[in-house]
Amino acid sequence: MSLPAGWTLSASAFNLTPEVIRAERTAPDLALSLVERGTTRAIEIELGQMWRGFPSPPSVETEDFRDRLEAAGGGVSTVGVSIDEFDRGRRRTDAERRAFLEPQLRAAASAGATGVRLPIGQAGALLDGLVPLLDELDLVLYEEAQGHETPTARAAAYDRIGELDSPRVRLLLDISMLMPALPVTYLDRLERGGLPAELLRRLRDEWRDPATHTAVVDVLRSGQVPGPVHTLYMNLLVRFGRSGVGDLASVLPLIGAAHLKFWDLDDADGRVTRPIRDVGAALRTAGFTGTLCSEWGGQEWLDDDPWQMTERHLTVAREALSR
Repeated sequence: MSLPAGWTLSASAFNLTPEVIRAERTAPDLALSLVERGTTRAIEIELGQMWRGFPSPPSVETEDFRDRLEAAGGGVSTVGVSIDEFDRGRRRTDAERRAFLEPQLRAAASAGATGVRLPIGQAGALLDGLVPLLDELDLVLYEEAQGHETPTARAAAYDRIGELDSPRVRLLLDISMLMPALPVTYLDRLERGGLPAELLRRLRDEWRDPATHTAVVDVLRSGQVPGPVHTLYMNLLVRFGRSGVGDLASVLPLIGAAHLKFWDLDDADGRVTRPIRDVGAALRTAGFTGTLCSEWGGQEWLDDDPWQMTERHLTVAREALSR
């Protein structure tokens, strides 16, 4: 079985962040490599990672990137943008927040993107006023929900997308919300870092038990998290979700894109592929059309080759979505 008509499988240039940091090649060259190597034809990019002129990169640079990408047979699906809420310690007004965001939207359009992405709820009061600009630029604004940001936890933000009822503002679902178990390599890293054995047992065997969340918070507050893994530990509270696909039933019609977030490729018990299959089945039922993007989060603790990881994950994802 092939992917349904209107579904595009893409890859995020964010996967190459370790190479961007190494700075042996420019970020645009690295992003382009995903297409040049035949990994994918559609890529997602992060505006702040691509050009030094952020939030207003020179149009000559964005247009040159678009031309090079098109010449290689590819294109940009979505651009990750952001709103800096503060200016030298002072909170920006809504007018200033829009002034910070608007050049990013224009840069995304200049790069040939079809959409831009913000964290769910961040646009806030700007949302209504952005729709005419999105129409002008022929862009869709995706509000991204991930980890613990369920419809129950962020009800007002989800409701706002539905109330606006515009094809220009859609929900982007990150399947990090739907983790049946934690990544094997992540758990191994916490164990090597000295996390308490009883908590590790809970994390390995009882991730979706609400009592596990309570235990995670208790260990953090008690100061028992070893320093070397403290930053990694915070993923348990922010980036890793424990919902089931049934928890998303009410918002499926709002979804216009999805991130097929993966951390490692240890799938012996389906912890990588099960969320992909579940989301794929739900989106088929909902009549979804849009882009599903491979995004690698495990680079935070793994040193694997990012191109190989992306290529392998795309193969796994295509198979899981096609079943």
